[in-house]
Amino acid sequence: MTGIPLVDLGAQHEQVAEEVDAGWADVLKSTAFIGGPQVATFEAEFAEYSGVRHCVGVGSGTDALELALRALGLEHGSDRDECVLPANTFVATAEAVVRAGGRPVLVDCEADTGLIDVHALAGALGPRTRAVIPVHLYGQTAPVELIRPLARAAGAAVVEDAAQAQGARRHGVCAGGLGDVAATSFYPGKNLGAYGDGGAVLTGDPELARRVRLLREHGSPRKYEHTELGFNSRLDTLQAVVLSAKLRRLSHWNAARRTAAARYARLLSRLPAVRGPVVLEGNEPVWHLYVVRVPARDRVLELLRAEGIGAGVHYPTPLHLTGAFGGLGHGEGDFPVAERLAGKLLSLPLFPEITGTQQERVVEVLGEALEETS
Repeated sequence: MTGIPLVDLGAQHEQVAEEVDAGWADVLKSTAFIGGPQVATFEAEFAEYSGVRHCVGVGSGTDALELALRALGLEHGSDRDECVLPANTFVATAEAVVRAGGRPVLVDCEADTGLIDVHALAGALGPRTRAVIPVHLYGQTAPVELIRPLARAAGAAVVEDAAQAQGARRHGVCAGGLGDVAATSFYPGKNLGAYGDGGAVLTGDPELARRVRLLREHGSPRKYEHTELGFNSRLDTLQAVVLSAKLRRLSHWNAARRTAAARYARLLSRLPAVRGPVVLEGNEPVWHLYVVRVPARDRVLELLRAEGIGAGVHYPTPLHLTGAFGGLGHGEGDFPVAERLAGKLLSLPLFPEITGTQQERVVEVLGEALEETS
């Protein structure tokens, strides 16, 4: 058997290639590379899919978070506005806060799911809190219904980081429609991925949507009129074509991911050293990643890769221990759950087209690696 990648973007492209080629040909013919009608079409389609009124396409998931926060009124150039977020997340979550002019306030995560610890969050809210950013991690949503009352009492907005959760649901409500506003990413490896960078802001609030549209266009409501300082972050027309083609298949692909996740759960039951993912009650995940916990993780990862298994680590260093956020004043031991998870988590190959034979091979090699390291 050939190697098994962590993600197989080639297999996905084969399913949309003809549709993308035809759509791109239309764009090339019209030369509507920026702001073409395909962008508005995709925005409407994804808003409907996500169960929200407004979708604003932007240049990346990081920009989407920054624009959402700036639309809420964070003061650029000041760190007085605090945004609470988990230490167990990709750097972009906190990076966007700083770019928007706020200060990240980190809290620990739950031991079972890796999602934000709601009890820790409650203790981190204060008079400067402007936003709470629950991260929908690995394809399942945070318990936003528990977070919203806490945020509301503090006068703060709930900004979902939904970059890994396109189509995920909590108690029947789609990610992106659980908070006041949400940001998602269309990075190629996401469940709904473009052929380059891209992102979107989702909200039910027309004023927030208007503000995001203004800010993504240099603060310009119309050409050469600039009412405030914005920047350039637009979803380009070619990417909108790709995303519309993929969106029509997303529910099917997410269902295939669920099937693969269930198969992994059965196969891994024979490896007692492996702790599989825990799904929070009320969640319907989309399995952006299939993350397990193993002893001697780094050595196990090395052995898997030597056998052609494209495993990965999300994320090896909690935010408070990165150089970029050393200025927050935290050290080892401040967020012990996130630190423990960072040394044990291992992402196994998972994509809609993965076969049962491939998954059996992954688990076979994982078992051998665990035996060698025990």
